[in-house]
Amino acid sequence: MGTISEADVEFIKRPQGQDVQADRTLTATVQNIIDQVRERGDAALRDYSAKFDKTTPEKFEVSEHEIASALAALDPQTRKDSEFAIAQVKRFAEAQLATMQPLDIETLPGVHLGHRIIPIQTVGCYVPGGRYPILSAPVMSIVPAVVAGCDEIIACLPPGAHPAMIAICHLAGAHRIFKVGGAQAIAAMAWGTESVPVVDKVVGPGNAFVNEAKRQVFGKVGIDALAGPSEIYVIADDSADPRILAADLLAQAEHDVHTRVGMATTSAQIARATLAEIERQLTNLPTAATAGEAWKRQGEIVICRDEEQLIAWADHMATEHLQVHTRDPHATASKIRNYGSLFIGQNASVVFSDKCCGTNHTLPTMAAARYTGGLWVGAYVKICTHQWIDDHGIAAVAQPAVRQSRTEGMQAHRRAAEIRLLPDSIDAITNGERD
Repeated sequence: MGTISEADVEFIKRPQGQDVQADRTLTATVQNIIDQVRERGDAALRDYSAKFDKTTPEKFEVSEHEIASALAALDPQTRKDSEFAIAQVKRFAEAQLATMQPLDIETLPGVHLGHRIIPIQTVGCYVPGGRYPILSAPVMSIVPAVVAGCDEIIACLPPGAHPAMIAICHLAGAHRIFKVGGAQAIAAMAWGTESVPVVDKVVGPGNAFVNEAKRQVFGKVGIDALAGPSEIYVIADDSADPRILAADLLAQAEHDVHTRVGMATTSAQIARATLAEIERQLTNLPTAATAGEAWKRQGEIVICRDEEQLIAWADHMATEHLQVHTRDPHATASKIRNYGSLFIGQNASVVFSDKCCGTNHTLPTMAAARYTGGLWVGAYVKICTHQWIDDHGIAAVAQPAVRQSRTEGMQAHRRAAEIRLLPDSIDAITNGERD
């Protein structure tokens, strides 16, 4: 559909944009935290816990007694609801894993190629504390690791996190839980301390410090993605319900004042009605201080001339959550390619995915949906290739390998191929007599 820009659409409300005065010392601050944790281990964790969390746990690892206490204190209905969410996420992750199959194929006579699906051995799941005790957060990062078959699943959460978060980490399947938060938790999982083991991959969302720490430790360990503030976008035609559109936009806006909240529509009437409805709903929303500020800063509504432009704009935005409210939402959705997760039709609210319907709510932001999807069971496994070649296969591949190696001037490569092609001439080949 070609490129599209802001000049091509009409803004009913334009966002102010992200803060331009972001802390320029963030990178250096996080680097120092990582260096200190790497050098001083638990001592550094204690110092940072006291500085940032205003508390220092006696032991960083959560004991069995603490887990039991957290489970006992968990409201029975909250436990049932969390177990429902765990079951839904597990079921979907199992179905996803079932689509991934080992492979063995004979591409030429005697040339056998394949791959295995191997779980990552140790993963570290960061569980944010944040503005709210988001009980679904540990479910989304831990349950897929369980389904994938990871040997050891570590969870780290801030010392001040709600006790229910400890209970949910346990119910979701974490093998070990640590009261360590922020950039120092990422550093601890990447480099290890006296208490926290080294992991192979770190997953899970967090604040700007956590995100920057993940960026800096990438390479030493794997990471799932770099996540910015949450995002929601809705595309709609004149069949949409402004009350529902406003409710869904504000639901995401209450996450954080930096949340990006927007809508594109082919209907000026729907655009203006939704704008009015957002202002009306904010008047009696208990979390209006956050949601209203997010809407003020980042909220946007644009009008597109037709569905083709609407789809082009959606792909241009490449947003984390994309809701489709059109007369034929499945047909519209089938034409869109850039999104973190797609919510098709009026009934498919982001809220259901955020909490319990089964798809993962850890998704790409900042237009990263142009090149990647969200967290899923496949993030916890490696697809590793293998090959074995019999004598018939040597006849098929050795001569091309010899010729290519000679052309490239890589004589050791040529010899390694010739040894298998001419086994009776091994001595001559390795002595250089055939060079």
